[in-house]
Amino acid sequence: MKKKKIVVLTGAGVSAESGFSTFRDKGGLWEKYPVEKVATPEGWRADADFVNAFYNGLRRQLVEAEPNAAHRLLATLEKDYDVVVVTQNVDNLHERGGSSHVIHLHGELMKVCSSADPENPRYVRTLPLDHLEVLPTDKAGDGSKLRPFIVWFGEAVPEIERAAAACMEADILIIIGTSLQVYPAAGLIRYCRKDIPVYLIDPKEVATPRDYDVTVIKDIASKGMERLLQILPRP
Repeated sequence: MKKKKIVVLTGAGVSAESGFSTFRDKGGLWEKYPVEKVATPEGWRADADFVNAFYNGLRRQLVEAEPNAAHRLLATLEKDYDVVVVTQNVDNLHERGGSSHVIHLHGELMKVCSSADPENPRYVRTLPLDHLEVLPTDKAGDGSKLRPFIVWFGEAVPEIERAAAACMEADILIIIGTSLQVYPAAGLIRYCRKDIPVYLIDPKEVATPRDYDVTVIKDIASKGMERLLQILPRP
């Protein structure tokens, strides 16, 4: 029997309990590091070494973080459902928590790529745990300076089409820890059929489309997932 398909759309809120810094929230990284300096092509061209140093620091923080209960509980859904996690996060906590099918809309922090051809898979590689820092002299396979494998502001989002295709096939949509304000990710709900159940987990108020049947669980990610597992229809 074919499993029902769950698509999970996650944002910074699902990783906050793991101690990994969020970008937009109060006290987040954008307050310390202006977005135009560390997350735009213009910032890269102005000072590539500064940008790489910023992401080197984030990687050191990420390897110290651990998947939290929300990540692990999401992974348990794979026992009964076909689960696709579509995340706006650049961390690897979903994978480390046990999820096997993760689409990263905004790139992956543990990977680096060519600065001349960022989307070319030939030059994308994962940094080993014993060499997390990109040095000013490090080069990609095409001879260009190595850059973070991150989708910066003003750049296309290559994985959005694959994420939209997954949403079109969803039987259930779960949204965790995202404000639904950042596009194109925020528009993914519109690719889902309007007759499917939607569950939203967030301690804050989140505006959702009125033409979808949305069950709101106003709680942090881990507690919200515990509550969701109690009410989620069993296959």
